[in-house]
Amino acid sequence: MPHRFSTFVAVGDSFTEGLEDLGPDGLVYRGWADRLAELLAADAPEFRYANLAVRSRKMLEILTDQVPVAAAMKADLVSLCAGTNDIIRPGSDPDRIAGLFDEAVTQLAAAGSHIVIFTGMDTKGTPVLGRLRGKIATYNGHLRAIADKHGATVVDLWPLEMLRDSRAWAADRLHPSPEGHRRLALLVADRLGIEAEPWNEPWPQIPPLARFAKRQEDLRWAKDFFVPWIGRRLRRVTSGDGLTAKRPELSPL
Repeated sequence: MPHRFSTFVAVGDSFTEGLEDLGPDGLVYRGWADRLAELLAADAPEFRYANLAVRSRKMLEILTDQVPVAAAMKADLVSLCAGTNDIIRPGSDPDRIAGLFDEAVTQLAAAGSHIVIFTGMDTKGTPVLGRLRGKIATYNGHLRAIADKHGATVVDLWPLEMLRDSRAWAADRLHPSPEGHRRLALLVADRLGIEAEPWNEPWPQIPPLARFAKRQEDLRWAKDFFVPWIGRRLRRVTSGDGLTAKRPELSPL
C-alpha cells in the first residue's frame, strides 16, 4: 500500500542536515533525512521535500527560525530532532529545553503535520559524553511524553544495539557515518510503516580492539575533536555560523 506522505520537511541541527555523509557531488551533505526523502519519493511522483536543518543550532534557534517556516509549509510529515546542542553544554536544564521542544511540536501539530521525533542515544561507556547519560535520559523521558501528547512517532535511539558499534559513527563520534545515516533512514521508514530494506542487519564481525589500542583511539579523538570543540565554545563560535538551510523550500528531489 502506498504511504500517505507527499510532502516532508526536516527540522533540526547537524544530525538532520546530514553531517559526515557527503552526497555524490562531494560538496553537499546527504544524511538520513535526504535518504528517507528518496524512499518516500520512490512511489510518489508528486513528492516534495525541504530540509531546514543547520548544524550547531540550539533548541531556541530551531523553535524561532525553523519551526514557523516548517509549520507554514503544512507538510504531511515533519521530522524534529533538536536539543542535543543544548544538552551537551555545562549547566543546561533538560526540563527547560523540553519545554521549548513541546512548543515546537505544538506548532507543527497545529499545522496538521504528522511529526517524527528522536530520543538521544545512550552514551554509556562513551568518553566525556558518558557523563551526560542521566541528563539525556531525563530529556528522553520528556520527549516520549510530548510524543504521546501529540500523537507523534518516536524513533527511540536509546536502546539500539546498532548504534553501539563504532562503525555507526563518524570519526568525531557525534555524527553518524554514511552507513549510520543509511540505517537511520531505514529505521525511520520502519517506524512509519513504510516498506524498505531491514535497518538492523548485523554488523560484519571484526576483532575487538585491545585495551591499549582503544585508549590510544580515545586520546586521538580528544585531541582531534573534543579539545577543538571546547575551544569553539570558549570563543563563542560554531561550525554553523553564517550557514543557511540546504533545501529551504519544498521542491521535488
